[in-house]
Amino acid sequence: MKTFLPLMLLILGAVSAVFAQAKDDKIKADVRKVLDEQVAAWNRGDIDGFMKGYWNSPEMTFVSGQTVTKGWQPTLERYKKSYDSRAKMGVLSFSELEITVTGKDSAVVLGRFTLEREKDKPTGMFTLNFRRFKAGWRIILDHTS
Repeated sequence: MKTFLPLMLLILGAVSAVFAQAKDDKIKADVRKVLDEQVAAWNRGDIDGFMKGYWNSPEMTFVSGQTVTKGWQPTLERYKKSYDSRAKMGVLSFSELEITVTGKDSAVVLGRFTLEREKDKPTGMFTLNFRRFKAGWRIILDHTS
């Protein structure tokens, strides 16, 4: 009996760790799917589709350079103004992705974006804060440099 309780606690701890890792892996896969869908939309020239990865709220925040844009609609307008042609949009890819689960409904992504364009190849780093909503995982804060 003396060894039974510690053994059971050890087994329960191991099982809990396995379930926690499985939940984290599912969250990471779901977040990665949003990123993959954004890349696919961008590379079709579909900025509206790209924006589906963002929280459609006036509280959503986009930070780039010296500019802070508050809200989904102003962010959409900024993208459309900055990337008003397929040539400017180029071909988007994400790399060096690190997805960290920070809670059952939150995750942070660190990564690199690259735009392959005819005359240049801009690249930079980004940090994305994701939150899970009823509609799925959405970016609530994007800091791109």
